[in-house]
Amino acid sequence: MRWNVGTKISVGFGITLAIFVLVGAVSYQGVTKQTEAASWVAHTREVQNQLTQLLSNLQDAETGQRGYVITGVDSYLAPYTDGTVRAEENRRRLAELVSDNPRQQARADALAPLIADKFAELQQTVDLRKTRDFAAAQSVVLSDRGKKAMDSLRTIMREMNLEEEALLKTRAEAAQSDARDAKWTIVFGTLMALVLAGLAGLLLTRNIAGPLKNLTGIAERITAGDLGSDVTVNDRSDEVGVLARAFERMTRSLRTMAGAAEQIAGGDLRVSLQPQSPSDVLGNAFVRMTDNLRRQIGGILEGTAVLGSAASEIVASTAQLASGASESAAAVTETTTTVEEIRQTAQLASQKARTVADSAQKAVQISHTGRKSTEDVAAGMGRIRTQMEAIAESMMRLSEQSQTIGQIIATVEDLAAQSNLLAVNAAIEAAKAGEHGKGFGVVAQEVKSLAEQSRQATDRVRTILSDIQKATTAAVMATEQGGKAVEAGGKQTETAGESIAALASSVTEAAQAATQIAASSQQQLIGMDQVAGAMENIKQASTQNVASAKQLETAARNIDDLGRRLKQLVENYAV
Repeated sequence: MRWNVGTKISVGFGITLAIFVLVGAVSYQGVTKQTEAASWVAHTREVQNQLTQLLSNLQDAETGQRGYVITGVDSYLAPYTDGTVRAEENRRRLAELVSDNPRQQARADALAPLIADKFAELQQTVDLRKTRDFAAAQSVVLSDRGKKAMDSLRTIMREMNLEEEALLKTRAEAAQSDARDAKWTIVFGTLMALVLAGLAGLLLTRNIAGPLKNLTGIAERITAGDLGSDVTVNDRSDEVGVLARAFERMTRSLRTMAGAAEQIAGGDLRVSLQPQSPSDVLGNAFVRMTDNLRRQIGGILEGTAVLGSAASEIVASTAQLASGASESAAAVTETTTTVEEIRQTAQLASQKARTVADSAQKAVQISHTGRKSTEDVAAGMGRIRTQMEAIAESMMRLSEQSQTIGQIIATVEDLAAQSNLLAVNAAIEAAKAGEHGKGFGVVAQEVKSLAEQSRQATDRVRTILSDIQKATTAAVMATEQGGKAVEAGGKQTETAGESIAALASSVTEAAQAATQIAASSQQQLIGMDQVAGAMENIKQASTQNVASAKQLETAARNIDDLGRRLKQLVENYAV
């Protein structure tokens, strides 16, 4: 039976995989047993722990009972109470743990009546100590009933502990045996798998990798363009043999196409190539390429003759076109220069018109400002006239009040004279009175002094009042003159306002005319800019036409040269 490459690889790796699966199964079984053994070890440890706790709780209950019997103090009953509760819990848990072992289950069942009897004995002694006295409780303790129960309990628990120790030893030995068997199975199975994998790899390398390496070297040389390598073909029927025969046919086909390509490169298009099959993409493409080359070379031969005559005609036409374009470009250049000079003149006129318009606008603003100023002056003169009238009225009232003050001063002066006269009379009367009139004489002297001061003050006030009356009179006269001057200034201001208004109207009309002139100049300047731009575009177009004509002439000459070269090249091919 002949195997292909896939079958060989599958068999080699299948055997190795089967060995690894077997090793894995044995390892899993060993791990499972180890886990089960560990679980049973933990179970045994739990049983032993419950036995130890049960004995400890019974001892705690007995210790609490004895302490209470001896002392009679209730606090000593705490270990007894806790011990009885925990001991019962330990017994139930122990019965659950050994339910899978009939012998241990029988021992656990035997513990129940003994524990109940022990608790009954302890409770009896506690009750006797509570209700009667120490002697009654002591008699129950001395009966050895509790000791016998504890001895029986210890015996049964010791037997259960020994049973668990034996089970633990047996399970440990079984676990060690299983582990040892699994270890050797894994070691030998792994070694066997490695050996088989090495043998399979060696056989595959010699049977597959070597020939593939040779074919890879040939493929690399073919990739580099070397078709001189020979492929060794044997009678193998697997994929390697099929690949070698395919390489041999591919190399032979490439050599055939390389020879045909060399003939075409030498200018011989009469080569004939037969594709290996309808799906031979390269061979069919090579055949179509040679047919297309034959047709294209024939067409090029016909086209070169037509191209030569057309190129000669194009050269003559383009020469005439270049000459006419040069003459048009010179004329456009002269026109563009003239338009540029006109545009500059229009621009200067536009600037002057804009300056005149700006000056007219400033004059309009100044006239408006002057008109507003005259209006403000007229308003101010009106306010001054009103104030001058108010000042005149105030001065008239002040003059009247000065006369009133003069009358008051005259009255005060009369009072001072009468007071002086009265003081003289009083002094005379005081002198007549003698010793009794001294105080009255002092008063008369003071009155005389006061009358003298009043007279002096009246004289000063009269002097000041006289000055005020003179100043008031001068102020009234100045006010009348100021009023007349204000009235005359108001009339002059009105006349100036009318003149400035007329001037502002004239300046406004001049400014509007200057603005219209500036706008017209600006429009003319824009029009000249547009004309200049158009002429510049025409100039550029003419320049481009000249350049295009020259390029066209050059291209036509190049086409003529190209036609000659194509004719020479095509004549080298044999169709």
